[in-house]
Amino acid sequence: MRFNRILLSATLVVVALVIQVTVLGRLQLPGAVPDLLLLTVVSLALVYGHVSGALIGFAAGLLADLAPPADHAAGRYALVLCVIGYVAGLTRPDGGRFRSAWGPMLTVVAAAIGSTLLYAGVGALVGDTAARHVGLTGLLFTATLYDLLLAPFTVPFIMALARRAENDPMAVEAGGGPANKAADVSAGWLAGGTGLRIGSQRGGLRLKTARSRANKAIRIKGVKPVKGVKSVKKL
Repeated sequence: MRFNRILLSATLVVVALVIQVTVLGRLQLPGAVPDLLLLTVVSLALVYGHVSGALIGFAAGLLADLAPPADHAAGRYALVLCVIGYVAGLTRPDGGRFRSAWGPMLTVVAAAIGSTLLYAGVGALVGDTAARHVGLTGLLFTATLYDLLLAPFTVPFIMALARRAENDPMAVEAGGGPANKAADVSAGWLAGGTGLRIGSQRGGLRLKTARSRANKAIRIKGVKPVKGVKSVKKL
C-alpha cells in the first residue's frame, strides 16, 4: 500500500472509530447501532480493491476490538471487517467507475447484512449468545436501515477523498466533463439525489468568467462586443 493510502486510511478509521464510540454508540437506538466503521471500510475497499480492503478491514476491526468499551473477544470484529473489506473490494468494477449509486448502495446493504450474520456466527462459535436475546431478525433490519440512512452522507465523501489522495484522474474527470457527470458515484451521488449539478455549475462559472474578461478587452479596444452584451461607446 502506498504511503498516502495508508495515511488517509488510518486517519479515516481513527476518526470513524472515535465517532462510533463517543456519538453513535450512545444514541440508544432500538436494535443495532449505525456502523460508521463498516461504512468507512466499504468505501475504501470500493476505491482501493479487495486486497487493500481486507487489510484496512482487519486493522479497523482489531482497533475496534481493543477500544473500550469492547465486550467481546479480541479479533472477532477484525475477522468480520477483514472479510467484508475483501468482498466489498471484489465488487469494484473495472476501472473503478460506477454508473450509478445503486452499486455502492447494494454493497452497503450486503455489508450490513453480512457483517451482522458473520458477527453473530462467530459469536455463536465462541459462546456469545447476545444476538439470540436481542433477536437476529431485528438486528438485521435495524443494522441495514441505519447504515443505509448514514451511507449517503459518508460513502461518497470517503470515496472522493480516497480518489484525490491517490491522484486518480477519475476524481477530476468526474466533476469536469458533462459526459462523466453521472459516471462516478463519489462525485455525483448526493448531487443526483438533490438535483444539484456541482460539476456543471463549476464549468459554467468558468465560462462566464472567461466571457466577461473577453468582453472587457473588446470594450477597451473599441471593437464591437459579442452578441448578448450591451454596447459601450468608444472612449
